[in-house]
Amino acid sequence: MNKLELLRTFVRVAELSSFTLASERLGLPRSTVSEQVRALEKLLGARLLERTTRRVQATQDGLLLYERSKDLLSGMDEIESLFHSDDAALSGRLRIDLPTMMARKVVIPALPGLLDRHPNLEVEISCTDRQVDLLREGFDCVVRVGELSDLDVVARPLGHLAMRNCASPAYLARYGVPQCLDDLADHRLIHYVTRLGARSPGFEYERDGELCFQAMGGAITVNNAEAYSAACLAGLGLIQAPASGVEEHLRRGELVAVLDAWPARAMPVSLLYARQRHVPHRVQAFMSWLQALLVE
Repeated sequence: MNKLELLRTFVRVAELSSFTLASERLGLPRSTVSEQVRALEKLLGARLLERTTRRVQATQDGLLLYERSKDLLSGMDEIESLFHSDDAALSGRLRIDLPTMMARKVVIPALPGLLDRHPNLEVEISCTDRQVDLLREGFDCVVRVGELSDLDVVARPLGHLAMRNCASPAYLARYGVPQCLDDLADHRLIHYVTRLGARSPGFEYERDGELCFQAMGGAITVNNAEAYSAACLAGLGLIQAPASGVEEHLRRGELVAVLDAWPARAMPVSLLYARQRHVPHRVQAFMSWLQALLVE
């Protein structure tokens, strides 16, 4: 049995603390994953994982092997890439997470061109607006919009998204067009939170470089960018969204920009990937393509 494949399987189980999740990520039956870990334990003569009904946890020997294996596997990926510089030779599976709107409007429409140049790549795309755990969920890279809290990953800044305040024509016909911040007392905000149950701070704006919020009422709270824009189109209130996500609606007259003098602070966009000695060549190539696509 291929020893490197045994190590790859063990590393994924250790990262995810689950045989079931590891089997899904690796595209293998759960029984095969278990057999490979047992074979590695037999080969090394050491117990690598503690198995309980709730989770799987690495032993001390397992933790030691995990740290050494990550460097070894990354090194093998790097060695293989030294002798495959042509585009067609880039191969393997990439697992990425993107904000829903960015995936639908920017990245997925450009993917055919990438896969034409790299026909042996397989790309798995997760579309979510929540903050995924890059390491535990097994992503090669993640695009994150907003402030970062991850301390154990590498963050590559991609720029900032300018913001616009918008409302639908039907909403403005009913509530009027706000001309200044004081007018917001008579308006409704569609609240956006990353986790339902959290409290929205309200309408965001800057004054003399200081970030400020004005509390506002509103009948609806969402945690997804698609639902956010849909609620605005339905006339449920004002939104503060990235300009790139609403420009088409503004151009068609489906939304109207308001309070242009008081936009929310521009949102940073970052590309996150695991902190490791060698980043596989296919991941490097994909991240370079993604960065060029998003900052052009």
